[in-house]
Amino acid sequence: MTNKTINNKKQNNQKKKYCLKNWNEYNESLKQRGSLTVWLDPKVLADWRAKPTRKQGSQPVYTDLAIKLTLQFGKVFGQKLRQTEGLVNSLFSLMKIDLKVPDYSTLSRRGGQVKVELDKEQKDKVVLIVDSTGLKVYGEGEWKVRQHGVSKRRTWRKIHLAITPDGELRAVTLTENKVSDDEASGELIDQESAEIESLAGDGGYDKRKVYNKCQQRKVKKILIPPQKNAKIWQHGNCNAPPHPRDENLRQIRKSSRKNWKQSTGYHIRSLAETAMFRFKTILGDKLNARNFNQQLTEVLISANILNKMTRLGMPDSYAIVG
Repeated sequence: MTNKTINNKKQNNQKKKYCLKNWNEYNESLKQRGSLTVWLDPKVLADWRAKPTRKQGSQPVYTDLAIKLTLQFGKVFGQKLRQTEGLVNSLFSLMKIDLKVPDYSTLSRRGGQVKVELDKEQKDKVVLIVDSTGLKVYGEGEWKVRQHGVSKRRTWRKIHLAITPDGELRAVTLTENKVSDDEASGELIDQESAEIESLAGDGGYDKRKVYNKCQQRKVKKILIPPQKNAKIWQHGNCNAPPHPRDENLRQIRKSSRKNWKQSTGYHIRSLAETAMFRFKTILGDKLNARNFNQQLTEVLISANILNKMTRLGMPDSYAIVG
């Protein structure tokens, strides 16, 4: 083995360090995420007003806009429903806006009824990265689990996300924790209306239903590593065009799994894990709602908040080996 080869291997094994190109802009965007400056469009104020039901003892009926915006304020500042009601009341008082705020019981009841659409930019073509993680509903924390084990009352929900390399959440769905990644992948793909140039996911998506869905949407490049004991699905003597999963498997057999990941750009999938970390760090790893429909609303509102924060500015970094 030559010295040049040894030096190249050492460089490949060295851990990369990353430096930011746009530190000033990114620093300002981080500060803007905590800004208390509130702008309300006159149309929002007109649509906010609650309509009386004219029934004795009944609460006024608020529009979906009022419910969603109030819940959004609470999620941004990490407040429960009662504190959210007090927060928005205080904001309206400081802004001298004569509007009533939905009470906490109304927010709880209507939270599972309002329809929340994912706020995302219009794009013609996208690269999707899919992944999932767990959000706790109730139960003990991590310290107690490590010390004394898991109890039967510990309950989780599974959030499935599809993002683009720039960090934008393009599709979101919530399921019970027993639902596998491949089962939820179809709904994620259906939520994307733009042309999907490529789709990347971990080995949990190495299922026929995922590939069938991708082929229906005419995805050009599918970056899903086949399992280590994988077999060819469609042999070469068939009249059908080569199966994308079999092509990946053949490339891995010719070189190695590591080389396939590097040559195809599969490592872009790690951006999904970064998005999961950003989601949990900014908005928390626990759901406040108890009803499933309310939990779905909470997750969609959180996704919209994260997309708005992402548009304020994201880090632009470059790697330094050393």
